[in-house]
Amino acid sequence: MAIPHASNETSYLLPPNKEDWEGQGIPDFVYGQEELMMEGVQWPRGAFSLLNTPPLSHFDSALCSAWRQRMELGLFRYPLGELPTQTLPGTVGFVAQLNVERGVQRRRPQNIKSVRQEFDPEQFNFNQIRPGEVLFRLHRKRDCPGTVQQEDILVLINVSPLEWGHVLLVPEPARGLPQRLLPGALRAGVEAVLLSSHPGFRVGFNSLGGLASVNHLHLHGYYLAHRLPVEGAPSEPLDPRGRLHVLQALPAPGFLFYTSRPGPDLEALISRVCRATDYLTDCEIAHNLFVTRGAPPGKTSSSSALSGVRVILWPRKPSFGIKEGQAFNVALCELAGHLPVKTAQDFSSLTEAAALALIRECLLPPAQAEDVRAALVALIAREGE
Repeated sequence: MAIPHASNETSYLLPPNKEDWEGQGIPDFVYGQEELMMEGVQWPRGAFSLLNTPPLSHFDSALCSAWRQRMELGLFRYPLGELPTQTLPGTVGFVAQLNVERGVQRRRPQNIKSVRQEFDPEQFNFNQIRPGEVLFRLHRKRDCPGTVQQEDILVLINVSPLEWGHVLLVPEPARGLPQRLLPGALRAGVEAVLLSSHPGFRVGFNSLGGLASVNHLHLHGYYLAHRLPVEGAPSEPLDPRGRLHVLQALPAPGFLFYTSRPGPDLEALISRVCRATDYLTDCEIAHNLFVTRGAPPGKTSSSSALSGVRVILWPRKPSFGIKEGQAFNVALCELAGHLPVKTAQDFSSLTEAAALALIRECLLPPAQAEDVRAALVALIAREGE
């Protein structure tokens, strides 16, 4: 994704001399309620290009200018240009991209044996990164009555990027938090999506056993200039008050949480999602989560308006380590319909049927999936007790 240079965001850039990077300190990106855009962000008509892209938000300009500079300075494991991209023929709408370098050069996953594994300071963690890898610190102003005070979140480059602007959102790295979703981290992820005026900026989370490669709490954020199936996939309510829905459509069935209003409704969604992920973690059930602008629950379609935020949660079979020889590994973006493919041969030969077969291998057996569904419905029904 090409982004024009931002001329007014130099405060997020590194100084010219490398020796000065560590002494510069981490700049704050300060934002308030008024910068969270629930409405007005839509996909442009026709082909997506810079000519019909809405103006970048303050957040987009800060992230993209700082990220581009780090790419130019060689802080990534490989340069990232325009990735070959195709929409697979079929009914799902998979977006496949060829990213050979990530498949070869990304950091090997840690030795993870449990969804509940504790943080190990002897393993790689985000306290060990180079100073230049930090873009800024997200700092939320407490500017609305009843607003929960948000902890500061570091925004780091992912040195093995999936796509343009691929970053990690890391809450207070020095606390040594394991890879277990917490409300503050999820709130930062949802608000990052709302700070962006780009409809293709998404955020996601992989649990341990859900292909998280580092056991240190983090979320992923990145730009993808393509619609994905989950934005408008139809859903059915599992709760009479509309607090939990199920996506039955492909690429994979998942649980849908939705809000179109910031403030108390957003806080309720965050609490609800984290109660669900706590249950899954306590039961040693791996999971992936995806945050995107999307359509309201119900009988929607891929072309529906992006009127709110969808948070989709997929319980899945645990998978520890990277499986070699597969066209792609199934984690947060693959379940949402974005397929980063490792080899040119697989990219040219991949079909919708083959992609669905790989994804199905990672889903829970039907009986266990039904048990999880019943447990989450009961959990939501007890809300407020």
